[in-house]
Parts: sequence; structure tokens; C-alpha cells
Amino acid sequence: MSFSPVSLHSSTPGESASFRDSPRRLHVLTLTPFYPFQGDETAGCFIAEPLKWLDRAGITNSVMAVRPIYRGRIRPETTIPPAHWAYYLAPPGGTGLAISGAFLYSWLLPQIRRLHAQHPIDLIHAHAALPCGHSAALVAGEIGIPYVVTVHGLDAFSTVQVKGMAGNWCRRISTKVFRDAKRVICVSERVREQVESGTREVQSEVVYNGVDSVEFAPSETKEETPTLTMLSVGNLIPSKGHELLLRAMGELLARYPTLRYQIIGVGIEQVRLAKLATTLGISDRVVFRGKRSRREVSDAMKDCTFFALPSYYEALGCVYQEAMACEKPVIACREQGIAEIIRSGENGLLVGENDLEDTVRAISMLLEDSALRRTLGILARRTICNRFTLEHQAARLAQVYRESLA
Repeated sequence: MSFSPVSLHSSTPGESASFRDSPRRLHVLTLTPFYPFQGDETAGCFIAEPLKWLDRAGITNSVMAVRPIYRGRIRPETTIPPAHWAYYLAPPGGTGLAISGAFLYSWLLPQIRRLHAQHPIDLIHAHAALPCGHSAALVAGEIGIPYVVTVHGLDAFSTVQVKGMAGNWCRRISTKVFRDAKRVICVSERVREQVESGTREVQSEVVYNGVDSVEFAPSETKEETPTLTMLSVGNLIPSKGHELLLRAMGELLARYPTLRYQIIGVGIEQVRLAKLATTLGISDRVVFRGKRSRREVSDAMKDCTFFALPSYYEALGCVYQEAMACEKPVIACREQGIAEIIRSGENGLLVGENDLEDTVRAISMLLEDSALRRTLGILARRTICNRFTLEHQAARLAQVYRESLA
């Protein structure tokens, strides 16, 4: 393998002083199982999109995106910072996840050695404890490059995904990965609680994902159409709350005959949800739009009346932040990561887990009051622009990197 670090640096008019005056450039190796590719540009967009801002913050990145051979090869996405795709041998299933970090390490070590010899690596940033965090820990022990690891989900130890003996292996390996990391980066305080409840003596930091507030911005057309559109964006799995929204819509349609529901996403629940829509008599008002590009998601958010996704197992949820950046009121679930950003009644609405009455009430509030929708939307975008843009995320990551090397 031969590839050069990704450096996108160029002076930009109006670039913030914090970026212009950054200390010496660091070389970070990003090791990730999540990265956009042709056919799925949303996969790992939260890894790729901050890279240009990290570059302005004085961080040069080399990206290794990893994929087990059994999942097949992909075609790299050409519109984002390039990644070197590494395919490694690992069996599928829970046992495969438990041992895949060691397989990946043996495959990557010679390549990392060559890269390190050509362009010395200051730090490895691994995404998820398994397999990348485990591989980074083994590399650290072999050639002495320190690492940090980001936890993106609530299943920090992979014990929800993997059961039995294999799940115990996952927990033991993940625990050691977290303990040996210079920092464990969590995408929300709720994720940090999961990590720290299962691992003592870790150095953890919260770095919220950021939003491209230019791509995700209010529509230039401010006038609302007569049709009221509820939008969801998320995998069609039980925890996302699509069924709850369909049942709420069934109760509300008589009062709001122009209400429509658009669902962007794919998954195992689609057939069942489509049958439920038919049973509820709302199938002509529900559109399953499948997988969509980043631009199409952005356009849908700009055009909808409000965004709703009452997911009850959510580490953070970039889609909520993106809808907020589009100046849309958002309905989410209490006690999830996004509740650290949404203040119910101020910049969005929060409902109880699987609480139909609460959800119907929240939707009704938005449908009945266009001024409330407007106010919540304005304050939602203000929240994002003040604290949760890609620039904010990159600045925090750069700070964590430098503190990890101090």
C-alpha cells in the first residue's frame, strides 16, 4: 500500500482565528468501519464531513476505511476526502466481531508501518472498540503510536448485538481498549454513561457530532404549502419509532386530512409497516422513499412541515441536528442522547418512549400552531449554529488530539 495523508488545507477568507493560529500540524490516522461509498454516501458521513475542518485546525488525516471480505467490495465515493479501503478476513457473526480486531491488526500492521515511515503518525483515531479500537490498541503496543477511540452508539461493549460467550469476549476486549486509550470520545453524555458504567479508570470526553449548516439550511422559499408533511429519516427497525408515528397519524388524519408522512430509510420493518399503514387506512398518505442521497435528505428536510423520529435507543442522532439546522421543529424521545440538545418546548419537542398519547399531543401542537412551528424552528437552527456545526466538532476533536499527546 502507498498513499499520502489527506491534506485539504487552504486559506479561506474569513477563516476563524482559532484555525489560522493553530499550533504545528498533527498527522492522525483515522481507522474506521464507517465511511461513505458509492451507493451509500450517508454511511460514515459523520467521519468524512469534519475532515476539511480538521485540516483547517492543523490536523492532517490519513483515512483507512475497513471492511470484512464477506461483505463484498465497494466503489469509493469520489466527492469526499479519499480513504484507503482495506478488506480483511473475519468470519461473520458475533464470534467474528470478537476476533476481527486481531485479524484486522495483522492485515494492517505492515501498511501502517510503511505509512508511519513515510509520514510519521502522531495519533490513531479509531472508531468503535471493535474491530478498529482493538486493532489500534495492538498497533500501539507494537510500534508505540498512541490512540483514541470514539464510541458512536449505546451498545458500547457490543453485548446487545452479540450474546453468550462471544458477547463476553467482546466486553473483555472492549474494556481493555477503553482503559488503554488516551481518550475515549463519546458522542453524547448518555454514551459516556454507558462506557463509564462498564469500565472504570477511563479518560472520557464528549464530542458531539456536527452539522454542515450550509448544506442543511432553511429553504429559500419561506411559505408553507397547504399539505402538511411529517418526515422521518432512519433505518426501518423497531427502535426508531416508525410504528408509533403511523398509529399517531391514524388517530389524527380525520382532523388533519392534508397530513402526509414521508419515510426515508430501508430496513427489516418496511413490509410490516406498510401492512400496518394499510390496516390503519392511511396507506395513501404514507410514502416509503427508501435510501436517499445526502442532497435528497437535505431537500426533504427543507420541504417538510416538521421532523419526527421518536427513537428510544439513540446515542445522539445526526438526523435530528440536520433537521434542526434546516429550521424545522423536531419531535424526539426523552432520555436519549438528543435530549442533551433539544430543550422540549424551546427548540423542539420530546415525547415519552412508545407513548402514543404524548406523541399525538406533540404532533397536534405543531399542526395547529404555525407560529409555534416557526419559533421552534428558528431556535433549533440557532442552537445548531451556536454549538453543533462541523467547525465546532473539528475544534473539539483537535483539542482532544492535542491533549492526548501532551
